Amino acid sequence: MYRYALLGLLQGLTEFLPVSSSGHLVLAQRLLGLDPPGVVLEGVLHLATLTAVLLYFRRDIARLFSRGLRREGRAERCYLLYLALGTLPIAVAGLSARGLVERAFSSVTLTGGMLLVTAGLLLAAARAQGKAKRKEVRLTDAALVGVAQAAALLPGISRSGATIGTGILAGLAPREAARFSFLLAIPAILGAGALALGEAPAAPFASSDWLGMGIAAGCALTSGLFAIHLLLRVLAGNRLYLFAFYCLAVGAGALALGFAG
Repeated sequence: MYRYALLGLLQGLTEFLPVSSSGHLVLAQRLLGLDPPGVVLEGVLHLATLTAVLLYFRRDIARLFSRGLRREGRAERCYLLYLALGTLPIAVAGLSARGLVERAFSSVTLTGGMLLVTAGLLLAAARAQGKAKRKEVRLTDAALVGVAQAAALLPGISRSGATIGTGILAGLAPREAARFSFLLAIPAILGAGALALGEAPAAPFASSDWLGMGIAAGCALTSGLFAIHLLLRVLAGNRLYLFAFYCLAVGAGALALGFAG
């Protein structure tokens, strides 16, 4: 059962902290011999992290939909439209380049290089944090952040790091960039989970498998809530550079491992 707990913790923490969940999965497979989760477990883990976002931002979500249905809720309707537009790039990329993305997961060297890209983006965002003050999301923000989210399909590119960093560089206040990033993650995570579960075999599972998946889901949900809270505190304290240094160290180590064969 430790494998289920480990995969759940790894998914919850790295899904939301700007360190790349996919990159850590590639390295865990290489260094620890940890088998990748099957499609059912992958789908369960995605749904658990989705639940973490829904719980943490439940008030924002309720306000967007409740006010968006009213005549005076024009700003909320625009925000929902921007979320929909920001989802388009990852939907298109996920369907059209799926084979290419899956092959990328076999390369530790590529993963290391993309972790360095994440580190560079986080460092740039950390430097821009003091000047990023805007609290209103614009159409250009949705487009840029949406493209950044699509790029995070590659292992080593952190979804949260790419989207939050891009938002800050576009001028959004860190808290608002994070809010848009996490709300934008909802359809992306839901789609990934549904896709994984849709490919699941119809064969029945043993009771131990269900127990293991329950443990994995609980660990992913708990660690996901912790990761969201931690990242927001880091942003409030202008310490985003800490994750940049982490990605720099892990990326350099992955490149060394990849070149060593």
